[in-house]
Amino acid sequence: MIFLLVSSMYAFSQDPDFHICLCFGQSNMAGAARAEAQDSVVDERLKMMSAMDCPDKGRVKGNWYTATPPICDCNAGISPADYFGRTLIENLPANIKVGLINVSVGGCKIELFDKENHQSYVENAPHWMKGWIDNYGGNPYGRLVELAKLAQNDGVIKGILLHQGESNPNDTLWTQKVKDIYDNLIADLNLDPDEVPLVAGELLSAEFNGKCHAFNVFIHQLPNVIPNAHVVSSEGCPGMPDGLHFTAEGYRKLGKRYGQKMMEVNY
Repeated sequence: MIFLLVSSMYAFSQDPDFHICLCFGQSNMAGAARAEAQDSVVDERLKMMSAMDCPDKGRVKGNWYTATPPICDCNAGISPADYFGRTLIENLPANIKVGLINVSVGGCKIELFDKENHQSYVENAPHWMKGWIDNYGGNPYGRLVELAKLAQNDGVIKGILLHQGESNPNDTLWTQKVKDIYDNLIADLNLDPDEVPLVAGELLSAEFNGKCHAFNVFIHQLPNVIPNAHVVSSEGCPGMPDGLHFTAEGYRKLGKRYGQKMMEVNY
């Protein structure tokens, strides 16, 4: 009787109309551009789960809030995830809510999200990055899974977003490393890979002097190793003078493309 009661409570609390997406990567997914005034107006149907405690913003790890930037760590800016979520909200029925969980670390290699071997990477990470990683309990992959499991009490995971690669130049094993992370997320969260696409964005394009634009060749190989992987173009998305990061306008454009791609493949 108790089991049936608990089961019914869980079923009641999980809302099939609350669609959750997981986001991970390095600084471009975290958000390297300062949010502007236009970014502060957010539909209350778009939520973010705080990935850490941010006292100055009144946020507590594991709680849902309206997704005003930053939606990654306490000091991040606007990211592709922001306008990804807004694009879904604009195109989905009014009864659908969208939740975002963003666990990203600037400058990190994809190895940081390796479930089994991340610790060796963390031990050799630069001091400034270790502080960032510590905000995720020393294990960003573990934090992403922890929060995702918590979120599954509230809604349904519908997709995974990735923006990473600048720190893995010429890494011919990158696609396999991403596949391992994706497969681990699917297994650890008991998801159906046919129903949970991975959407990855290109790095800053040559048009805006992107220093790592050649890596986009590797990103486009993802669908060859992950059947439900999809790639969005960064062409026409403005970048900063550093040749690595997008501007706020660039993040908006790229984020909308993530959203359009998710609508295309999953709705």
